[in-house]
Amino acid sequence: MKLIMAVVDDNDSIRVVEELTKKNIGVTRLASTGGFLKRGNTTLLIGLEEDKLKEVLDLLERICKPRKHVVTIFPGVPGETFAPYPVEVTVGGAIVFVLNVERFEKI
Repeated sequence: MKLIMAVVDDNDSIRVVEELTKKNIGVTRLASTGGFLKRGNTTLLIGLEEDKLKEVLDLLERICKPRKHVVTIFPGVPGETFAPYPVEVTVGGAIVFVLNVERFEKI
């Protein structure tokens, strides 16, 4: 048994959960927040048998594509005035952890 912990963009999470549900793969969705952009993201907990691992990883890779986004940066020291400027950053994609599960019980 495996546990996938995947941190994905909020916009991608809806589609990932729909696709997993269609395939009868259980998923728990947790709201979380990223550190750099302080944007909402979603942490998915997916428990599955090892033979479905590749299928789920392929699904995450297909749906969670990185994309460019423009954010406004406010440089300088707090209290001083500096002109904000736009910066293009990459958002989306997925951070995926795959863990071995020693024991699983559904109560």
